[in-house]
Amino acid sequence: MARTAPKTSTAPLLAFPLIERLLAAAMERGADFAEVYVERNEFTAVSLEEDKVKSAQNGLSQGVGVRVISGAKVGYAYSDDLDDEALFRAARTAAFIAQGRGSEKSFAVSRTPLPTFYRLPTHLADVAIAKKRDLVVRVNQAARAQDPRIKQVTGSWADSTKRILVANTDGHLAEDTQDLCRINAYVVAEGKKGERRTGSFGGGGRVSFEHFDTFTPELVAKEAARQAIATLGAKDARAGQQTVVLAPGWSGILLHEAVGHGLEADFIRKGTSLFAGKLGQKVASDLVTVIDDGTMANARGSLNVDDEGHAPQFKVLIERGVLKGYMYDSLNAKLMGQKSTGSGRRESFKHLPLPRMTNTYLAPGEDSPEDIVASVDSGIYCANFGGGQVDITNGNFVFEVHEAYEIKKGKLAAPLKGVTLIGVGPEALKNVTRVGNDPRPDPGMGTCGKDGQSVPVGVGLPTVRIDNMTVGGTKVGGAK
Repeated sequence: MARTAPKTSTAPLLAFPLIERLLAAAMERGADFAEVYVERNEFTAVSLEEDKVKSAQNGLSQGVGVRVISGAKVGYAYSDDLDDEALFRAARTAAFIAQGRGSEKSFAVSRTPLPTFYRLPTHLADVAIAKKRDLVVRVNQAARAQDPRIKQVTGSWADSTKRILVANTDGHLAEDTQDLCRINAYVVAEGKKGERRTGSFGGGGRVSFEHFDTFTPELVAKEAARQAIATLGAKDARAGQQTVVLAPGWSGILLHEAVGHGLEADFIRKGTSLFAGKLGQKVASDLVTVIDDGTMANARGSLNVDDEGHAPQFKVLIERGVLKGYMYDSLNAKLMGQKSTGSGRRESFKHLPLPRMTNTYLAPGEDSPEDIVASVDSGIYCANFGGGQVDITNGNFVFEVHEAYEIKKGKLAAPLKGVTLIGVGPEALKNVTRVGNDPRPDPGMGTCGKDGQSVPVGVGLPTVRIDNMTVGGTKVGGAK
């Protein structure tokens, strides 16, 4: 008999009087600001390989982080022990690190009203693990049924129900429950002479378990298998400057990495970003409008409140090629004379908040995707991206393309392998010559890493044409 998941607790994470006393302890040495962050995270992970469920487990992590800010100095300490003695030790440790001047002031907190961009009828932690396991089993069955050339299948499910509370010496207190889930399929197809190609697909978001009645395991498995089979027999890509067309959706990962990180306020304040000091300047094609939006309903990167207690925002970062704004957490905003944009995020109570993206996407244009492809005499269509790297200081990026096709005389032709895109973020944006009218968010797959912290994000893109993109391949002599 499947065990029923225990109901998610609605009891306060920490009593308000205790929070107020912790804030007072954090300010005992004096400082500009103190904050208490409380987290309780219930999570599930299921994995399947070689036709067998390898693991299915529930877990719980909880703790409290205390941050004290004095000028530009930051003290941070945390405890996963919720006894009063451990919590006050953390508060006084953070105060000692920040090295402020003495204060006897007391602090009172009250709830801050929050918007609601996700509300689930049943929290994911309250769904039986057997139901989650069944989804992964269906991924395996469906992927193997697609084609006899599918030789390996890995399926996975992950979810969390995270409750947070953030309180600070400005008197604000915010609470939220953040459900998040993702299903994934990874397959290996084997062709002639032992050739192997891979495919992967998945998604989810801040969605209910019923989301997977329509975004089914069979749909996920079919797409992963299609990618692997479609690229069997792929020919080597030619290196050199070429016209590139990006498929809608997940291709937005290029925008996220090559441009988005450079617009985060810590890199701007330190002057290490290529975009520092360029507000109001032209940094991209007139066709380029970049938005970071933490308010999208049920999206993977959305928030009712950021990890500093601020409401998320719809932020226009680049408008018609002109740099309009940056993404601020509270510390960098204060040091730069600005206001937080609700972009302060942290992986867990063990981490300091940093300015981070939420859902970052390119606004749609006017061209149909068919016309964009038809406009290219010779080039490459990038259907699915893999990993990538970017150097914030100079904007240089390198991206691997998992699924790509030749474009010949306006039509898609043979699949290609070994495709990488190489360039400089702002230069690539200046070379955008067509933007499609087919905006598409990714299906809920993104996780962003920065300074050793990972947070969920969303990306999005319509079909986009970029000219003069440097393509790394295995053959010399790019298309002209």
